[in-house]
Amino acid sequence: MTTVYIISAPSGSGKSTLVDKVREIVAGLDFSISYTTRPPRGTEQNGREYFFVPRSEFEEMVRKDEFLEHADVFGHGYGTAKRFLRQAERSGRDLLLDIDVQGAEQIKRTLPEAVSIFIMPPDRKILEARLRKRSLDAEGVIQRRLVTASREIENYEKYDYILINDRLDESIQALTAILLAERLRRSGVHGSDDAETLAKAEGCRLSNIRERLQPILASFATAATSGGR
Repeated sequence: MTTVYIISAPSGSGKSTLVDKVREIVAGLDFSISYTTRPPRGTEQNGREYFFVPRSEFEEMVRKDEFLEHADVFGHGYGTAKRFLRQAERSGRDLLLDIDVQGAEQIKRTLPEAVSIFIMPPDRKILEARLRKRSLDAEGVIQRRLVTASREIENYEKYDYILINDRLDESIQALTAILLAERLRRSGVHGSDDAETLAKAEGCRLSNIRERLQPILASFATAATSGGR
């Protein structure tokens, strides 16, 4: 049976790097490349980061009900094609979805058994620094992304796991543990050698990480009430 993993995060949280690394480690994992109407950025290539399509083609896919989920973000359409799930099911592999909060909510309505993971930045200042370091956006866009991040983070309680992306190596280990632990639970077969993996994943459960989240949430709330930069 195919397990669907949903991964969401504010822009600049390091989600793409984590996903790329974990895909190298975890076998039997397919990845759904989203469709978008926005133009490529930097070195992005069609069919690698996204499928870049005209708005007319995107809307035709919506009309034909070809998306598991779709949404408009910053004026551009984004969607996850149903065909990726069908392919994963036929091949007996799991499916990893890299989608935003809107898309995650749609997927959970359709596939309530999907495993949801939210990647959380260490705090607002670090997120802003990461957005500036990648030098992809104008100042107005950066500020808009920070406002959007605050709104997305408010949805953290809807996710099964929360991963604070502070140290990359530790985050890769934690995300890998979550995926493998869910497979172990699904199989119902695990031994003493799996105890560390299960414990590491359990540490990222929403119920077990609430206390660590408080200063992060406060950093975004403080910026919102003060008007930010």
